Amino acid sequence: MALQHEPQTSQKEATPARKPVQLTLPSFSRGVSASDRMFFTEQLALMLESGESLYVALTTSARQTENPQMREVIERVAQDVSEGRSFGSSLALHPEVFSSTYVNLISASESGGFMHEVLQQLLGMEKKREELRATLVSAATYPAFLILFSIAVVVFVLVVVFPKFGTMFNSIYDQLPGTTKALMSASDVLRNHWIVLVAGSAAAIVVARHWAISEAGTYQLDRLKLRIPGLKDVFAQIYLVQSFQVLSLSLRNGVSVMDSLEACRDVVSNSLFRGLMRDVADKVQSGSGVAAGFEESPLLPDLAKHLVATGEQTGNLGKVMGRLAEYYESQLTKRLEALSKLAEPMMLLVMGVIVGVLVSSLILPIFKLSRAVS
Repeated sequence: MALQHEPQTSQKEATPARKPVQLTLPSFSRGVSASDRMFFTEQLALMLESGESLYVALTTSARQTENPQMREVIERVAQDVSEGRSFGSSLALHPEVFSSTYVNLISASESGGFMHEVLQQLLGMEKKREELRATLVSAATYPAFLILFSIAVVVFVLVVVFPKFGTMFNSIYDQLPGTTKALMSASDVLRNHWIVLVAGSAAAIVVARHWAISEAGTYQLDRLKLRIPGLKDVFAQIYLVQSFQVLSLSLRNGVSVMDSLEACRDVVSNSLFRGLMRDVADKVQSGSGVAAGFEESPLLPDLAKHLVATGEQTGNLGKVMGRLAEYYESQLTKRLEALSKLAEPMMLLVMGVIVGVLVSSLILPIFKLSRAVS
């Protein structure tokens, strides 16, 4: 992977060494969190800014790291640096912990002599990413809780409450409302065939999961995300923020356009946006430029296309993409807040309808029975 400010020897040094390390550290992708990487980045930036050598900063950071897996990674990086390997190529040996964006920026900063500044920028990008993730989780938590609570209430009523009225309802079965008959049938199925239902649900989940991680399933789901009314703009803005943040940070710190576009493919989780970055890279290789690749894509709004073209013409592409990332991040936050406020009354309305159907299905037959007795 060639870097704009990195000597050719670094390319030969870093590329072939990646594959064997992935086999020796299979669990780091689960064991090292974003907060561990943020803590390491912040520590290293502070120590380098204060004048510490890179090796001393790495060994000090390793001693102060609580996560044993992250500590082992830092120790290996420190050992490689002490043996003469560049810091960027040492980080490249651990792709399960350090992304290509991280590696490319560090490699570019080594030759430019501004590593602590790049580390601070990487830390800022990680913090923004965590804030975005927290915003998404917060927006989805309440609706998810209400959905699970509604399901639990329905199952409880069908399994525990309805059987207590079974004999009574059977005596006036012909006079029962349609909803009561349907719920009685559902209650019988849940109580008598729950093993089949659980096994079938588990099998369906396994099949759905295998389909979702397949190439065809991933593509269809990624395509669906960008077509769901009300949510397609949310997903599109998430991918735009992720892409423009990486491109801005990379280009402003001397990483080549091709490596910056490749780093975007590692960050963005949507296959359609990864395909967009691949198409843009092809345009760049053919000499057409970044703006030409973006111009032909229906995934980008016109504002982004116009500003990218302007930034490329004026030589400020990295700065323009940074502004675009900030703009779409603010738009995304507003949209998520609006959806969250809209979801609360909608979910309460749905719960009210569910509870109303359950209560009416129980009370109406009891009234009919009481009239017949009187």
